[in-house]
Amino acid sequence: MMDYRKYLKEYDGPPIRIMEVCGTHTASIAHSGIVSLISPEIQLISGPGCPVCVTVTEFIDRLIEISLTPDNVVVTFGDMIRVTGSQKSLQDMRCEGGQVRMVYSPLDIIGLAKAQPEKTFVFAAIGFETTTAVYAALMDEIIRSGLTNIRLLTSLKTMPLVIDWVCGMQGGIDGFLAPGHVSVITGSDLFVPLAQKHGVPFAVAGFEGEQILIALYALVKMIRSGESRVMNLYPSAVTADGNLTAQHMISRFFKVCDAAWRGMGVIPGSGMMLRDEYMAYDAGSLNLYSDHSHHPDCRCDKVITGAQKPSQCPLFGKLCTPDKPQGACMVSSEGSCYSYFVNRRNV
Repeated sequence: MMDYRKYLKEYDGPPIRIMEVCGTHTASIAHSGIVSLISPEIQLISGPGCPVCVTVTEFIDRLIEISLTPDNVVVTFGDMIRVTGSQKSLQDMRCEGGQVRMVYSPLDIIGLAKAQPEKTFVFAAIGFETTTAVYAALMDEIIRSGLTNIRLLTSLKTMPLVIDWVCGMQGGIDGFLAPGHVSVITGSDLFVPLAQKHGVPFAVAGFEGEQILIALYALVKMIRSGESRVMNLYPSAVTADGNLTAQHMISRFFKVCDAAWRGMGVIPGSGMMLRDEYMAYDAGSLNLYSDHSHHPDCRCDKVITGAQKPSQCPLFGKLCTPDKPQGACMVSSEGSCYSYFVNRRNV
């Protein structure tokens, strides 16, 4: 059998467009120099897999409002602090008296809330199925601890319907490198209906360069043979059914809702929010749908849907750099623009 690396490098068939739907895959592809190891006829397109990048500006504006409200403290990951809403970022608010704390884990908010019971701590709960499982564990701990001074502002997304949107609205994708972290929770069978509906293959992959190359090889072979199925090439962490315990925990605290995606608008049924019985822990997550880029030339909305590459944005590497990001895609280490810039990737 031909070596898969040789096959990918020497491929000279019809052009193929493969989308990775995971921010960690985007970062690994850039860091590992995957593009230089494959034929230019195999184009890798970054999709909406960075949770910071797909969060709309109104969500950030709501966090800013909360941070300026007396006795409220916004708690968030570091990336979210630097993302600009319609006008300013949480980092700007810290300079103007806003109360913002950065943490490395959502569970860190428990210690903060216990130490200052007179304040209300609001966690900026963004992410996909993987992180939603962590927020479910956080909710369980909040209730067990009897804490009443913690709230969640949620902008939680699910993968299947946004991939369906990309296939139906954007089109032109021949195969998908399925998100490995999400698949650990959901299982690889989650993508079977999408593969059948749109006639495209999916390959679940790990995050090492070699694992990604093997997955790309499998995708190219399936595309060339007209197969539209799902291959699990990450069996050490992913099963067909996923983590049933995590799924049960998520369904205990969260329900399906409509969700707004940067550049895509509202996709019905593509989000998760707290169930009605737990809405006392919500910080006003409903109807945060508006999205207004603070820079008119930012192309983040085009980049996350695969319509443009980061290097095609007029701001990329000029006005927009990791030191002075103009859009969310340049802020997060999982963002396409950030990965392209720091790894000097142009294609």
